[in-house]
Amino acid sequence: MNKGKIAELGLQVLKDVLVSCGGWPVLEGPRWIPDSFDWENLMFAFNRIGFDSGYLVEVTIGTDLKNNSIRGIQLDQPSLGLSRDFILQGNESQFVQGYFKYMIDVAVELGCEKQAAERELKESLDFEIELAKISSSKEERRNITMLYNVMTIAEIQERFSGIQWLEYLNSILHPHVHVNSSEAVNVVSPRYISSLIDLLSRTPKRVQANYAMWRVIKSQISYLTEGMIQHQLNFHRTLFGVSERPSRWKECVEEVSSELPILTSALYVRKYFDNDAKSAAHEMVTYIKESFHNILLSLDWMDEQTRKSALDKAALLESHIGYPDELLDDEILGKYHETLKVDPDEYFSSHLNIQLHSLSVTNSGLREAVNKTSWIDHSNVAQVNAFYNPLENSIMVPAGILQGTYFHKDRPRYMNFAAIGSVIGHEITHGFDDTGKQFDKNGIFTDWWDQKTQELFLEKTQCIIDQYNKYTVVEVNQTVSTLLVIIINQGL
Repeated sequence: MNKGKIAELGLQVLKDVLVSCGGWPVLEGPRWIPDSFDWENLMFAFNRIGFDSGYLVEVTIGTDLKNNSIRGIQLDQPSLGLSRDFILQGNESQFVQGYFKYMIDVAVELGCEKQAAERELKESLDFEIELAKISSSKEERRNITMLYNVMTIAEIQERFSGIQWLEYLNSILHPHVHVNSSEAVNVVSPRYISSLIDLLSRTPKRVQANYAMWRVIKSQISYLTEGMIQHQLNFHRTLFGVSERPSRWKECVEEVSSELPILTSALYVRKYFDNDAKSAAHEMVTYIKESFHNILLSLDWMDEQTRKSALDKAALLESHIGYPDELLDDEILGKYHETLKVDPDEYFSSHLNIQLHSLSVTNSGLREAVNKTSWIDHSNVAQVNAFYNPLENSIMVPAGILQGTYFHKDRPRYMNFAAIGSVIGHEITHGFDDTGKQFDKNGIFTDWWDQKTQELFLEKTQCIIDQYNKYTVVEVNQTVSTLLVIIINQGL
């Protein structure tokens, strides 16, 4: 990171990119011409540059839920600039007010007159609130059945005719993928798509453009000037209570880890990871799986057919511990990154190049068979976390968590079982929680639970929910997240 170069380039590097995309209306003022604006074309421009193009409709490529040997295209609702739960609190909320102030401060920093920013970006904020209203909640999205709605592009065009879907998808996926009208696409949230088309039809183009441009600007602030980053910190202080900015070296480490996780992981495991920890952790997983097997055998509310399926699923659960061996092979790593261009003097453009490289890798995989043991998918290991993947029926315990408080190969086993053991138990249990239980032993989305057993499961789940709903975090006036609490209890 060349701080001097960042300061020298200032905000012009961002302004030039915005102008190439048609300009930010609130900044351009009367020079901005709505007749030449089309939100689809703006998303295409974002995509070519390396910006996120999913601010209104998110287009992704992912594993098919009912056939996890193939990938498919997915249309979904986007993430928002502020958490849906916060933004739905409305304009009186301190979080929404802080978010709006952030928008104004950034616009003024870029050269906008404050009164114009307040007027126009209030309309942009109201538009984002409307997007939140037509989006599904996190709780609703735990029902996988609702999220699987496969249809051809021709069928999508007939049902959601406000957008030219064939042209849109081919432009977004260009140059890696070309589709025709018979291509199968999973419309994850049909209700959102339908409501979006209606919302766009009654929203002025200037408001649409102001919103989309704001979202792009917000996503790039970390790569810009100190003044911009200070506005970001002020917003984070409102949102998270952050009192000061992290040290520059921490920001750099976090940025490299986030942008180049495979290379960061390769450096980490070569220098810091003890391979003895890998075999010790594998042994622990074996013991914990045996314990979970015994728990399933002892459940008095589960019918025998569901129990048999659950035991089969637990037995077939795969474990990715530590790191894949490919992280030690420079030739493999070099080939994977051979088209990536990073310039130490061009922080902003290097970030965009990394995004383009990542997009290329993802989109190019559409026609390739899914490899559930791919080293690429299990190589982000320099992190203190662990995961369960329902489509693989696998857990991942990265090298980064097999150290420190959680684990040491020379500690007494009971200490490791109390620490990392509870994490492993937590991840295994995810395979049988309200989301994981919708996938079978092979990671296929299907209903394998007996109806009566399902009812008893929900009844017992409700018991824990009722218990923890009695606990309130006074400082934020929020009840405890009951879904997570269930998993933590079971992990222990």
